[in-house]
Amino acid sequence: MGASNPQFIKVGKNDDQRRIAVIRTSGNQPSLLWLSGFKSDMTGSKAEALAEYGAANGQEVIRFDYSGHGQSSGVFEETCVSDWLEEAEAVFDRFCAEKTILVGSSMGGWIALLLALSRKQTNRIKGLVLIAPAVDFTEELMWKQRFTDEIRASILEKGRWAQPSVYDENPYVITRKLIEDGRNHLLFGSPIHIGAPVAILQGALDPDVPASHAQRLVEALPQDDVTFSLVPDGDHRLSRAQDIELLLRTVAEMSGT
Repeated sequence: MGASNPQFIKVGKNDDQRRIAVIRTSGNQPSLLWLSGFKSDMTGSKAEALAEYGAANGQEVIRFDYSGHGQSSGVFEETCVSDWLEEAEAVFDRFCAEKTILVGSSMGGWIALLLALSRKQTNRIKGLVLIAPAVDFTEELMWKQRFTDEIRASILEKGRWAQPSVYDENPYVITRKLIEDGRNHLLFGSPIHIGAPVAILQGALDPDVPASHAQRLVEALPQDDVTFSLVPDGDHRLSRAQDIELLLRTVAEMSGT
């Protein structure tokens, strides 16, 4: 199915039910499950490159849009990490019947880790490829580091704050719901054990997810086989031709192809 004609699955119950857009390109195992970043969707350059890679190599690729993103239903300001994780779990449960590599970008890296932990007992996760993984970003990168007292007060009192973005002409609205819900999913503070290889790709010049944040994740995975690739001149997106080449090479190595 093309990006303009996805299939839809229903996630959630009653008034909380969302229509989630999914694109599945059939092929061999292991499957590649793409997890997008915050305010990104499955038609981004890295997601498209992964889909093209899968088509060229006969490997199954599954992509979807979180609620409030892309072609899925929902209003962004009303959604949060719990929703996006539930949707990732639903897509995994329905479409990933065998070994799967989770490929997560930025916030998608956090979602990938949470998904790997929640579905660890399935033994279907072959590994994770994480691009500038924004683990615990609502708390560690937003609330603690970037938000001033005035911004925090606005979120607490008004329930929202419009954050200017270099990636979009419209600001990103950060809600109190997003911040408070994020605290239910924090990973830092105790060791994380995925039970599968983890490859981290990180730009040294990333202004949004510092290399030190990704290094912290490496240290939080003491029992897992972790590789850390630092791109000296790489930014947050890591979407240049050479960056995408690194991504696809890493996916190929983990796939064993």
